[in-house]
Amino acid sequence: MYSIIEMVKFMKNVFKLETTAFSLHVIAMVLMLCDHLWATVISGNEWLTCIGRISFPIFAFLIVEGYFHTKNLKKYAARLLVFAVISEIPFNLVTGSRLFYPIHQNVLWTFLIAIALIHLNEKVKKTKPVWIRILVGMISCMFGSLIGLLTMVDYYHAGVLTVLVFYFFRGRSWWHLIGQFVCLGFIQTELLGGLVYELSVLGATIIVHQQSFAMLSLIFIWLYQGKQGYYNKFIKWFNYWFYPVHLLILGVLKLL
Repeated sequence: MYSIIEMVKFMKNVFKLETTAFSLHVIAMVLMLCDHLWATVISGNEWLTCIGRISFPIFAFLIVEGYFHTKNLKKYAARLLVFAVISEIPFNLVTGSRLFYPIHQNVLWTFLIAIALIHLNEKVKKTKPVWIRILVGMISCMFGSLIGLLTMVDYYHAGVLTVLVFYFFRGRSWWHLIGQFVCLGFIQTELLGGLVYELSVLGATIIVHQQSFAMLSLIFIWLYQGKQGYYNKFIKWFNYWFYPVHLLILGVLKLL
């Protein structure tokens, strides 16, 4: 873990590499598209879904950053709500090949649940003693997990918890980075699990979880320096419309 942190610092200092909110959005959208292409029109190419695992933690991180950088939280949440509704039918076409598919909801609902819990914790942080803040944080994780499972949002409980990880460990100190690494690793391998690959290295068999590719997202996240990067109204609305539009196109192609 320490060597990974040092590697990121080396990349920043020597190669002057850094990511912005704009570049993180682009990376996450491209990788999400790869994953959804694998799930719809280019099935059988496992590498697409492997690299696609990287996208969700980046989006989860950006949701937290969005919460703290938005000028109007109500409008920010309202936009997510509107696009969650807009995205539901395209999402149903991709996941269930039908217009109505109540057993799985799109990821914007996951983010809305997490934002509500973040806001609750921020309210408590301003007025209550430390032990109450810790208690509310623990309850938020348990309640968020339960709601994520019951409402069957995308990534279920693991999705809500991933956003909360980047909230509770928001910062640049070593313990923030370790917290992100350990918690994200647990969520990917233990809560999500899924397909595993057996690799033979020097006669030894190594088990690699497909979900563990999501850990590579931390490289891009840790290169982020809090800068917005290229931004205008077109970019703002493109980021919102990309999700339902690309799902709608892939959903229709899947049905053809």
